[in-house]
Parts: sequence; structure tokens; C-alpha cells
Amino acid sequence: MDLAHIAAPDTNAERHAHIIGAWRLAQTSPNTLAAYTRNLTDFCSWLDHYGFDLLQVSRVQVDGYRHTLTGAPATVARKLSALSSFYKYALGMGLVQVNPVQLIARPKVDADHSATQGLTREQTKALLAAAAADSPRSHALVSLLMFTGIRVSEALNATTADYGHDSGHRTLTVRRKGGKAAKVAVPAPAVEALNAYLGTTGADLVAGTGGSLPLFTTTTGKPWNRSEVFRTIQRLTHKAGIEGQISPHSLRHTFATIALDSGTTLHDLQDSMGHADPRTTRRYDRARHSLNKSASYDVARSLS
Repeated sequence: MDLAHIAAPDTNAERHAHIIGAWRLAQTSPNTLAAYTRNLTDFCSWLDHYGFDLLQVSRVQVDGYRHTLTGAPATVARKLSALSSFYKYALGMGLVQVNPVQLIARPKVDADHSATQGLTREQTKALLAAAAADSPRSHALVSLLMFTGIRVSEALNATTADYGHDSGHRTLTVRRKGGKAAKVAVPAPAVEALNAYLGTTGADLVAGTGGSLPLFTTTTGKPWNRSEVFRTIQRLTHKAGIEGQISPHSLRHTFATIALDSGTTLHDLQDSMGHADPRTTRRYDRARHSLNKSASYDVARSLS
């Protein structure tokens, strides 16, 4: 074989596969790994289009890329954070001299605001009905997300062995951000939908005789892909007559707002949703600025 005629890698992903792979191994959270990988892949594609090399770009190229980013401020900030993470790693490996993302202006993110579109109670019921009419799998997924508030990644990473029973409660063990396992209570409507989808009363799973398979799969038995789940949710919301940009995260948002409207405390909701920072939970409190909730009235009542 004439080695001189072997084509050199012509994309950034190919040329720098070794360092990209090493950086990916350094990520500790599966969710972060998936998101950061998507963000770096998009950046590499942009660099390929303009003929720039991943390890030779300067701040001006990153600034140019930043102006192409669209979406909510938090989304843009996360994409830039992914790039900064990569260049910090490359800097530590001595492959670059500076982190070209370090001084890039990032959008200010309001920690007290969520740009995600939620659903009203009536829309929620309509979506559940549309999911039930669509298929047992659709109904099980929508019910699980809507009634527990777990992340779609947590639902898709769960197995049948994670579906169990604890102290009189039907539960699902999920892996939170950072990889920590947590048991989530699954209420009756979601249990009924899950059991119908799995073709079980749940007793065999609780007894540990159901094996350990992905909780949500395709007809071929492969894990259900997240992008396909996104399209399924959009299709179901269209069937339910719901307008707007509805995503799987919208169901988590809806769970939180309905819970707070129904009297759940912020502390209990924070635990249920697995938020490390209580400020994240407060985004969903639509009545937080109401003067009727002022602590002044509580103090006045206690001293009267």
C-alpha cells in the first residue's frame, strides 16, 4: 500500500478525534456528555465550513460562531460553556496556548425565569388523552413525565429493574444529573399507563422476575431515541390542538407549575425534581411575586 496516497482526515472531528474522545471521557454526567458532544459537533461543522482548525481558532472565530447561535439565552450560554470546557481541557493537555472562549460575552441568564412553554390543566388533560389514543407506549411516557416531573433522559435511561416498590409506594429509580440515583414516587395514573404498556400488573417487576430491560424501547427492542421522543411529543401536542413550542421538558415544567399551584412547597418540589439549587425550582413559581404571599401578612397575623 502506498501510504503517501492515503487521504488525510479532512474534518475537525476526524483530525482531532483523539483529544475530543479524551475530553468526552472526562465528563462525569451522561446528560452533560450528550449535550456537550452535540454542541462541539455543531461547532466543528461550522469550522469545517469556513476552513478553520479546531485547535488553531482565536477569539475572533469564536465570536463569529457566537453570532450564529439562536435560542434562549440559557441555551446559547450552555453551548458556549461546552466549547469553553473543551478548550480548558485542551489547554491542560498543552494542545492550545489559550482558551479562546474565555473572554467571549455570554448572554445573561435570569435565574428566576424559565423560557420553557408549559401547559394549562386543560391542555395537560388533552395531551394525556391524545397519548392514550396514540399507543400504550406514548401514554406510558407522557404519563410518567407529567405525573413525576422527571427529565426525559431519566425516563429513557431507566430499566424495568428500576421500576419497583418501596414502603407502599410504586417507585422508579432514576439517575439524576451527576449520576446520583434517586427513587421517585409514581402515582396511580402513571402506574396504570406503565403497566398497560409493559403488559404486566407490576407484581413480577416488583418481585424482580421481569429482568432488566430498557423501560422504553422501539418495536425492535432497542432503547427509544431521545430525538424520536421529541418528535412524538410534538406530534401528540398537534393532535391535542396545542399550539406553541412544546417539548418533553414542557411536561416537566407543567408538573412543577401545577404542583406549586396545588400547594406543594418549594422545598418538597425541589426534592421531587432533583434540583441542586433552589433558585432553579423558584422559576416555576408563577405566584412568587404576588403580594398576597408576602411574609409581612404572616408576621402580622402571628402578632395580632
